Amino acid sequence: MRVLIVSALGTGHVLPAVPLAWALRAAGHDVLLTAAGDALVAERAGLPVEDVLPGQDMRGVFEWIKANRPELVARLGNTEATRDLREAVPVFARVSDRMVDGIVDAATRYRPDVVVYTQLQGAGPLVAAKLGVPAVQQGFGFARTDGVNELMREHLADAYRRHGVVGSVRPERIDVAPPSMLGGPPEGWSARYIPYNSGAVLPDWLKHPPSRPRVAVTLGTVVPAMSGFGTVSRIVDVAAGMDAEFVLAVGKTDLGDLPDNVVAVPWVPLNELLRTCTAVIHHGGAGTTLTAADAALPQIVVPDGADRYANADAVHERGIGVSTTPDAVDADLVEWLLKADKPRAAAAEVRDEMHGMPTPASLVPRIVELAAS
Repeated sequence: MRVLIVSALGTGHVLPAVPLAWALRAAGHDVLLTAAGDALVAERAGLPVEDVLPGQDMRGVFEWIKANRPELVARLGNTEATRDLREAVPVFARVSDRMVDGIVDAATRYRPDVVVYTQLQGAGPLVAAKLGVPAVQQGFGFARTDGVNELMREHLADAYRRHGVVGSVRPERIDVAPPSMLGGPPEGWSARYIPYNSGAVLPDWLKHPPSRPRVAVTLGTVVPAMSGFGTVSRIVDVAAGMDAEFVLAVGKTDLGDLPDNVVAVPWVPLNELLRTCTAVIHHGGAGTTLTAADAALPQIVVPDGADRYANADAVHERGIGVSTTPDAVDADLVEWLLKADKPRAAAAEVRDEMHGMPTPASLVPRIVELAAS
């Protein structure tokens, strides 16, 4: 079986698809991943990757959209709107439209038996419909996708006409959100979220447990590029004087002088860092939220747009942490997170739930059956 994986532009979109790609490869199937910009990082997972939008990254594309359609980008920062993925469709349809020609070209040469595509990548269903093969949507977080594919099809009407595609596909969906953190049933096939943050030679300091509670602080890959490090600066001020170690996982960034109990580290695999931590403070990215849940860590989530409010709500409502604003993060809140039993017990329940969910490998026979239908 030949599987084409079609990713949206961002790192957070492509990484959840890597474990499924591994499972397909391990079962003997061929896999080609089409991506662009930040999502090209998937090549570090040992996968063949085709760049379908050379020279572009997520920041560049969003700056282009902001300059030409600023009202669309503004919608992604709306607290209420961004709890509904349909509000993000106009932006991601623009991105998909810029990628679709390269994806169609790759797919026409590769001739897949099935297309797997990430949420908010409208080119995936288009390519599947053009080739007459089934499609599977790879989920990445807690935002629900009802109506998203239909709306994406409407926004990509010109691309469908450009490529002579008349019909549409009804995809199967993979939902990696733990059911107990959802307000309703899973969407399609429920599957365990396997954290993948790329590989690395682990630094010495990560090989041994810390001598006091360790708090990880991360803003993911998008927020620093778009909004800067204001939230991190606030957390650094809070950390000063606390009896805990704060690890700022912010990459190669000069944050100036830091308190003795605060260290900024170059990139490390987030799942490996979180295994050594007592708690985590983050921006609410889907991958970060689920990786922290997989590690049974209580979370302080400081969302600021995109799907991050939906993820923060899920954390707050399940009781594995709190959703708040940067100004509300203070020493008392962090101290509570480090010592309170209730969020830690709830986080352990969610971890056990996640570890009991079907693995990506269990989905391979379903995909084989779908491709043969």
